[in-house]
Amino acid sequence: MSWTSWRRRALTLLSVCVLLPLGVQGCGTDEARGGAGAISPSPVGKVLDDTDEAGRHLREVGKEDAPEVGVEVTPDAAGGWGVRLSLRHFRFSPAGARSKAVPGCGLASLFVDGRPVARLRAPEYHLAPRLVPHGTHHVTARLYADDGTVWAVQGKPVQSTADITASAAETEPASTP
Repeated sequence: MSWTSWRRRALTLLSVCVLLPLGVQGCGTDEARGGAGAISPSPVGKVLDDTDEAGRHLREVGKEDAPEVGVEVTPDAAGGWGVRLSLRHFRFSPAGARSKAVPGCGLASLFVDGRPVARLRAPEYHLAPRLVPHGTHHVTARLYADDGTVWAVQGKPVQSTADITASAAETEPASTP
């Protein structure tokens, strides 16, 4: 091995060793860092004393920097419901993401009538018919940072709710004249 090629390899290795601990800013994975359940000391927003009904602290951000979510629920052919989230200033983090608040990153929780039914890392979800019995229901999507705090604006969680009505299943086949 020549002196030049050895020097290039050494510089490449040194560069990798220096850059790896810095990590990538964004919604990446890094299970080796950050403790699960710890509220991130990140300079993103301000963690409030207020919590949601599950006891998760609110992370206040300015309206201009805040993520937004909309929720649309439609009946599907399988008898359940298709849930589609529309997002602005927000992207989903992959499973195993660092337990750190990063601007506009995280996951969504889906609630039916206030009960948690799913944690989402994608904008679409199939809601099983057993979760939405006969009657009118409220389907809510709420945005969370990866450290478990709730994204909030003016002291209120960033969330959206759709009202849906499930009709009773037919017990007899429809008759034809």
